[in-house]
Amino acid sequence: MTLVKWITCSVDAGNRDRFSAAQQRWSVIAAEPGLVAQVGAWDQARSEACILGCWTDKSAYQAFMSGRHDDVAERSGQRGTYQGMEIATGESLLTIPGHADTLADAVSRGVLLRVADCRVRPGRHEHFTAVQRDIWIPGMAAADGMLGGLFSQLGEDRYLVTTWWSSVQAHHRYSTADVSGLRRRAAADEDIAELRGHALILQPEWRIQPSAA
Repeated sequence: MTLVKWITCSVDAGNRDRFSAAQQRWSVIAAEPGLVAQVGAWDQARSEACILGCWTDKSAYQAFMSGRHDDVAERSGQRGTYQGMEIATGESLLTIPGHADTLADAVSRGVLLRVADCRVRPGRHEHFTAVQRDIWIPGMAAADGMLGGLFSQLGEDRYLVTTWWSSVQAHHRYSTADVSGLRRRAAADEDIAELRGHALILQPEWRIQPSAA
């Protein structure tokens, strides 16, 4: 199962350039064993930098964290460029197929990353997971321009749905034409206690992938 790491950082306007330059210095982890990809973007509505990392498995991620991570973080100069940071990790439960052949291909081609950060009501976890598999994933997979993604669990009641899209327009068509019907079929309001959504236009200079990907 792919391990995902979801990071949000509060960055004020005066520090954006410094934060971005520091984020680009993380490119040195491209050859780290087990790294699938790392991408990021600005959430303009919340003055946040959002970063998603994907690793082949938990052991590869833990090896990086106990090895090079602290040195890379220090050398990046990122400390002091943000006011707060939240980090959550978890493992994927389902792969979301799309028009890309692989997750690495979806990352390479993705222009927009849609993130749905969901808190699920007690007793609704099985239903929530089932409708992801039976309703949401087929609905997204059929959408023009949806390249692929992951459905992951970050905690006891927290789930992350991440999908890569070929363009802003493709995601807009899906969100306006399909989402409301899928929500009704999935009884989303009965499952979800809180939803924090992000439609992120990815920063190409923050994208990190192994050279062979």
